[in-house]
Amino acid sequence: MMQSFLVSTGVVALAEIGDKTQLLSLILAARYRKPVPIILGILLATLVNHAGAGGLGAWLSTALSPNILNWTVVASFALMAGWILIPDKLDEGEIVMPKRQMGVFATTVFAFFLAEMGDKTQVVTIALAARFHDFLPVVAGTTLGMMLANVPVIYLGSRFADRLPTKAVHIVASLIFVVLGVLALMNAINGNPLLG
Repeated sequence: MMQSFLVSTGVVALAEIGDKTQLLSLILAARYRKPVPIILGILLATLVNHAGAGGLGAWLSTALSPNILNWTVVASFALMAGWILIPDKLDEGEIVMPKRQMGVFATTVFAFFLAEMGDKTQVVTIALAARFHDFLPVVAGTTLGMMLANVPVIYLGSRFADRLPTKAVHIVASLIFVVLGVLALMNAINGNPLLG
């Protein structure tokens, strides 16, 4: 249980560096200059989004045969190892904002939830929940990882984001996905079910 929480936290915190949702956090912070409702909005949007993703991963772990699940997890970690190396870009025109005027909190929840759909960290949450069979620790860990990556950006803005060695962080995250993929591959080759 602790392993799935710690791996989920670390992998998502690293994967989120330079991700489009982190860039969205920076844009929201610059636009509204109200960090607390932005942080709470990101927390709620992430919890809901990752709970759905974790639920899908947990369901896949019971719906697929152990052999197919093993190979699916191997493939997902391999894909994530490559995908994480592709830098994200986000223009303000790409941000989906609500049509009617909402407060900072509701606008953040709406924009962040939509931006997270199909994003790297959502896909990682599905894979980790399938891999570890631990819904709550995975969702808690991925949510904490998102907050660890986004809260400093909200408070420190571009001063913080510009100083991060984004390429190096993405390489480290990619290597972690490679290691997770190799471990899953060993399970798949040996025909062992995935264990947390």
